[in-house]
Amino acid sequence: MSDSPADRLPQRRLRPAPLLFEPGLAEPEQEHFFDLESIEDPRELLRRSTELTLAFRAAAERASDFQAIAAAQLADPRHFDSLSFEEIAARADWTPDYAAKMVEHGRGLQRQQRLG
Repeated sequence: MSDSPADRLPQRRLRPAPLLFEPGLAEPEQEHFFDLESIEDPRELLRRSTELTLAFRAAAERASDFQAIAAAQLADPRHFDSLSFEEIAARADWTPDYAAKMVEHGRGLQRQQRLG
């Protein structure tokens, strides 16, 4: 057992620094949806909101295709850990019938990918 000078020094306790002010409450920011609320011209508002609608629709369709591919991969019976339609449905918040349709859609997309 060593008895070094550091062992003989009293342990210093650190205290938190006192707050000198109360932090202010953050002002809630106004919600902005792609700045549409600031467009006053109805023609421009229609143009921009339609553009956004089409973009979101395309993104949703693409995401749905990825869901279908993932469902097909999870249901692949060649894998020892494949999932049933019921298990896939529970994970994706679908019905088992919809999961079965998505698995079939995903298998079709996989075939298209293989064919190039």
